[in-house]
Amino acid sequence: MTENTTPVVAPVEPVAAAPKKKICCACPDTKKLRDECILTNGEDKCFEFIEKHKMCLRAEGFDI
Repeated sequence: MTENTTPVVAPVEPVAAAPKKKICCACPDTKKLRDECILTNGEDKCFEFIEKHKMCLRAEGFDI
């Protein structure tokens, strides 16, 4: 007689869902505010707008 053996299978980690939009089309409201601030005031004075846009992109599934 032979023994019944079951192959050992390593657990698979779930894959993160890919963003449904292109990054250029995601978060148009925060992107517009960020861009206007940078054009008017310079990047160094727009930290808050830049961070809000990054947070929005992360919420959309982008790895920023």
